[in-house]
Amino acid sequence: MLKREGTMANPLILVLSWTVISGVARAQNDTEPIVLEGKCLVVCDSNPTTDWKASSSPLGISVRAANSKVAFSAVRSNNHEPSEMSNKTRIIYFDQVLVNIGNYFTFESVFLSPRKGIYSFNFHVIKVYQSQTIQVNLMLNGKPVISAFAGDKDVTREAATNGVLLYLEKEDKVYLKLEKGNLVGGWQYSTFSGFLVFPL
Repeated sequence: MLKREGTMANPLILVLSWTVISGVARAQNDTEPIVLEGKCLVVCDSNPTTDWKASSSPLGISVRAANSKVAFSAVRSNNHEPSEMSNKTRIIYFDQVLVNIGNYFTFESVFLSPRKGIYSFNFHVIKVYQSQTIQVNLMLNGKPVISAFAGDKDVTREAATNGVLLYLEKEDKVYLKLEKGNLVGGWQYSTFSGFLVFPL
């Protein structure tokens, strides 16, 4: 009796084995499996944030999308400040955007930080045929961080230029403000640029 039960168990094991093997084969054909060869390294973020978009692989691993790239560069295409911007905020307005990766440089010429990190900014503001000195401030949330001056009366064109690295939190605002002087009539070639150096 025991011998008969033993002989009956073998076909059952074979049937179960074939079911598992065929099931794996079907899964491979249906889902196009990922084959990992050699040494593999899985990197985990100890401080994950919702700013990173993720996609799931068939292995259940969360993969970060490459959306941490942030950069902008804007210039002026004319010499006159729009009337709605000139006498109110004194924010220097840039009407032509050359680069705006992530779309964080707004139509009001304000950069809105998408996440915490170290950012680089530089500006180059031209004054032409003016006897007065201009002062340009780079502003962070309404407070000046750095300034640049241009006031040489003996040159035709002069630039107020400066650059800085800043630690920004999410939704911090960075822009240029004309603190002193008047730019109307000669600043077509002014530029304002910035980018994310690395996130934190």
